[in-house]
Amino acid sequence: MIGRFGFLLLLLPLASCRSYDYYSRLTSQRGLTPADQFARYGREQAEAVAIAREFGKAYQGNTPDALAKQAQAAVSYARTLPDVVDITPDPLGNRLTIRFKSGWREAVNPVDDGKRGRDTPGLAASAPPAR
Repeated sequence: MIGRFGFLLLLLPLASCRSYDYYSRLTSQRGLTPADQFARYGREQAEAVAIAREFGKAYQGNTPDALAKQAQAAVSYARTLPDVVDITPDPLGNRLTIRFKSGWREAVNPVDDGKRGRDTPGLAASAPPAR
């Protein structure tokens, strides 16, 4: 009896070890306003969702180099949008901080819902008018 109890005590630390892979928790949209609905709130919100989707689409793994490339891909995409003034990546934290022309700041995590940034509703309205 005591031998079994000791054996179970030895197994307890192994069973309690958890994964340090938080990427799936960050990209989960469970409990949040759906991305398409949030994008309909305004032009800057649509741009934030589009950047988050491109950030999620560029995921290639959890190594520091892959995360840096993922963040760089999202930053490159963000610089093409008209209202983005500044964007600061935090690749190891899987977060981007975006500053818009209006002064609004938004921190976005990757959104991996199978859509690209260009598929975001309300984004076409943010394009500059054709001359």
